[in-house]
Parts: sequence; C-alpha cells; structure tokens
Amino acid sequence: MNSMTKFKPSARRARVAAIVGGLMLGIGLAAGFSTLPVASATEAPATTEPAVSHFTVFAEEGRFAAWPANGGMWAWGDDILVCFNEAAHRDGGGHTYDGSTSRNMLARSTDGGETWTIEDAYKQGITAQAMNNMLGDKAVPPQPLTKPIDFTHPDFALLFQRMSNNRGPAHFYVTSDRGQSWQGAFHFPDLDPAGITNRTDYIVDGKHAMTAFLSIGHGRTGVARTTDGGQNWELVSYIGPDFTRSPGYSLMPSTVRLSPQRILTVIRHREKNRVWLTSYRSDDDAKTWTRLDDPSSDNMNTPPALVRLADGRLAMVYVFRRNGDGGSSVCARISSDEGQSWSDELVLRGDDGANWDVGYPRAVQRADGKLVITYYWNHSLNKDKPRYRYIAATIWDPGHE
Repeated sequence: MNSMTKFKPSARRARVAAIVGGLMLGIGLAAGFSTLPVASATEAPATTEPAVSHFTVFAEEGRFAAWPANGGMWAWGDDILVCFNEAAHRDGGGHTYDGSTSRNMLARSTDGGETWTIEDAYKQGITAQAMNNMLGDKAVPPQPLTKPIDFTHPDFALLFQRMSNNRGPAHFYVTSDRGQSWQGAFHFPDLDPAGITNRTDYIVDGKHAMTAFLSIGHGRTGVARTTDGGQNWELVSYIGPDFTRSPGYSLMPSTVRLSPQRILTVIRHREKNRVWLTSYRSDDDAKTWTRLDDPSSDNMNTPPALVRLADGRLAMVYVFRRNGDGGSSVCARISSDEGQSWSDELVLRGDDGANWDVGYPRAVQRADGKLVITYYWNHSLNKDKPRYRYIAATIWDPGHE
C-alpha cells in the first residue's frame, strides 16, 4: 500500500507533497542486479500543492553509486539517459567507496523516469580512463577529432569527462543514437594553464556550433566555443572570480540560453567554510557577465541543476547536504523573471535519513511538463535501512505559469 506525506510550508521554506511507501521499483533485473528495499511511488490525489514521486534508478547491495552531475543527463521525449559512477562500497569517513573500482555506468528510462535499465558504459563506447572511470589496461586513449560533428542531429548528446578534479585534462564523447553507442574519446584542449576539468554543460547553437561551460582547475568557470563541429575550440570568457591559485572555488556551472544574446548560469561557489549558489547573466552571447543576486545563499555544498521550462520559467534544483535536522533534502526554486529573483525554497524530498553524502543532481523536463531529477541518495541516518549510496529519481510537477 502506498501512503502520502504532506509537509506544511514553514517561514524558511515551503515543503511540497511527497509520496513514499512500499518497495522501490526493481532496477536492472535483466542484467542481474539485486535491488535494495527503498521507497516506491504512485501519483498523489489532486491537492493544492504540487506532488512528487520518488523512484530508484540503480541500487545494489554492497555497491556505491553517485554523482550524476559529474556525468550528464539527456532527454529525447520520454527517453531519458543518465551517466553516473558505480564502485565497491567501502566504509569510511568520506565518500564510502573504493575509488580503484569506480567506473561509469548508464541508466536509461523509456517511460519518463519511472522505470530504469542499466547499461555498461564501456560496452557502449565510454572507453577512456577518467576520474572515477578506472579502466586500467582496457582504457583507450583519447584521440583528435578529425571530422565535424552535427550537433543538431535529433538523437545527439555530448558527454564531457576529466582525468582529475585539479588539473584535468578533459575529453569528450558524442552519440547520434541516444547513447546506444558513443564515438570518442576526443581530446579537449587545455584552454587555461590551470587545466580543464569539465563536467557536461553545453548549449547547441547550430549544426557545427556549440558553447561549452567549463570548470577550470578546481577553482574557476569559463566559456569555450566551437564553430567547426568540435575540431577546434576557443576560450570566449571567464565567469566570476578566479580561485585556481587560492582557497575556494567557483565551478560546476549549469546553464540555459534565454535568447540569442542572453545566457544565464548558476555556479557552485565556495569561500572559506561556506558553499552556496551564485548566478551570472550575459547579454552579449557569453562575452561578458554580470553577477545577479544569489539564487540561494544557504551553506548547502551542492552543484545546481538549472532547467528552462517549456512555459519560459526557470527551475533550479539542488540538494541541501546535512547530517542533522532530519538529514539532507532535495530542493527546488522557481524563477519567473529569467533568474532576477527566485521563489521560496521547495523541499521535494526530506526527513528521509540521508546523511551529507548525497546530491549532485541533474534534471530534464518531460513532454508533459514534469521534471525528472536524478541524484545520489542514502538512508544512513536510519539504522533500520541499508547504508549504501544509490541513484534515485524524483518526478516533480512544477505547474504552469
């Protein structure tokens, strides 16, 4: 039997209706994965507040799964693909995994994020060594790209990877069949002396034109552009402060185009002992940037996931990482003025026993307007539930303007 829990808004944040109960849908049964007993979901009855449903993407006893934001997430209608990392679980004070066993995996949904199957990224063509894709002797080194890519192919996607958090270098893969197979890895140039440590964040501008938003070293955000299908890239601009030679960082952008000249990006920003979200807007197609009011100034320690909704509003998703006060929570805010201001915080998932080792969300919008959000999650503060990290999905209806 399913149950619905409804949270009342507080002065600090508004909580939305959440549905939990039962056993989470099994994942990857055809591939032989065993699943953890975690929550399932069905649609809620109509309420005055939006409803959310939670699903399992990947969970396996004795395994660690994490960091969709370090991979990527793409949607073609209700066909959705997400790249994440999977490894052997290892108890410890930090991330609970054996890094030497970490590898990329792909999860695919063909029903808008409600059920998922797991695919081996190496067999699909993700074959280069990278941070948390430890392939050893099986690894195939990146090569130069020698012919232009058609970025406008209807089944196109691009995946960035990095060799390390601090110096890179970076490389990339492309697909024209919705990630069934990938071409690459291809070299991405070191456009800054601090090195390129890209995650996947790009805007397709034309058949052979793309703007990519870079993490530089472990401290800065930049913009690069290609007009010849990825064979050559030029540095266009930097966004925000430079922490590549000082403590702190400003990186892991999530970006949307608002018009032919206007672009908005939200960035994970750290100074001293605080990590929050900053935002910048360009009105000249990424040449210069203006800092806006912070979308959220709480010390949350998370990268953002920014989506431009079909009705023109913006949805920003992030995970508030904490050990106390009910544990971590999956949160969202809405902007109706292109990021100039943001709604109160909505808690899409919380009081679930998740410790700080969670988050790194990605989000896409389905054809019916609902958002599908993927992230990694756990129930480590609840002694009655398994402690392993797993990939979860939340489906949320942000309503309409």
